[in-house]
Amino acid sequence: MRQFCTALLLCLIALPATAETLRIATFNTELSRKGPGLLLRDIRKGDDPQVNAVLDTLQQADADVITLQGFDYDLGNAALEAFAKALSDRGSPYPYHFAGPPNAGLQTDLDMDGDGKPGGAGDAQGYGRFYGAGSMAILSKLPIAGEDIDDFSTLLWRDLPGALLPQTEAGPFPSAEAQSIQRLSSHGHWIIPLEHPTLGRIQLMTFHASPPVFDGPEDRNGKRNHDEVIFWIHLLEGRLDVVPKKPFVLTGDANLDPAKGDGRSIAIQNLLAHPMLQDPLPDQPTVTWSQTGPMRVDYVLPSRDWQITGAQVMPINPEASRHSLVWVDLTK
Repeated sequence: MRQFCTALLLCLIALPATAETLRIATFNTELSRKGPGLLLRDIRKGDDPQVNAVLDTLQQADADVITLQGFDYDLGNAALEAFAKALSDRGSPYPYHFAGPPNAGLQTDLDMDGDGKPGGAGDAQGYGRFYGAGSMAILSKLPIAGEDIDDFSTLLWRDLPGALLPQTEAGPFPSAEAQSIQRLSSHGHWIIPLEHPTLGRIQLMTFHASPPVFDGPEDRNGKRNHDEVIFWIHLLEGRLDVVPKKPFVLTGDANLDPAKGDGRSIAIQNLLAHPMLQDPLPDQPTVTWSQTGPMRVDYVLPSRDWQITGAQVMPINPEASRHSLVWVDLTK
């Protein structure tokens, strides 16, 4: 039986023991490596301390669906398949998984970060030293309706309603040409349909936003992070081509705390307060960075039609990640 009353656990609604529950989790694994293929190598070795610590954390959480960040993408999803096999070998099978083509490391031929030269990690559509660096993935015990996935990763930043495009006295930053091709998502924005045998179809919405730091007075990263978060409000309110169908759950790493840090916190404040969403774990930090201390950046936000039966920010395992795994239990 899952344990609901621990130090960081929020026990919200007492329901009969027979009620069917669904556990949704998000976890920034920080498993990204320095080059392509290295994560696959480390998973297959079987003795990498960080990989094993992440596997331990996922086993302990025992979620039905997990969104992962900081997981390197490869075109054949070989690393993700090897990772799922490692979990299955431990008795925690996740037969369904998904990782779409990311923006991280997707090179352009322009200077996208304003450092005066193209070809660097910051000149990709999303920051990355190689294609797929530190990307997103999904592990699921539920079937994924792959033909109905909505992937917004190619949406141009300038096409988001009210986009906060960076400007300087000289004009668009770093250039009008760069802004004409710049995508909004630093990694991706996905809506993944899951098929549950009794709860029906569930829309899993997920993303991993850019850190709102490492830039200059033009605040390019801060504005992009703001708009990556605000994207979901535009989606919920019907200003984009797709309107999510209930029930849904929004998960991911927003890289934005509601009260602390250098980011434009108003974006996550407005998302958390949105009338279509619930916030099961208010004011609970999910990461500890040496520069800032504890902050809340990882979120699982169910739609209002769910009943929440439990939720937890798990204790950080420093051998795995600086982030906590966050899970929420749901029923109808």
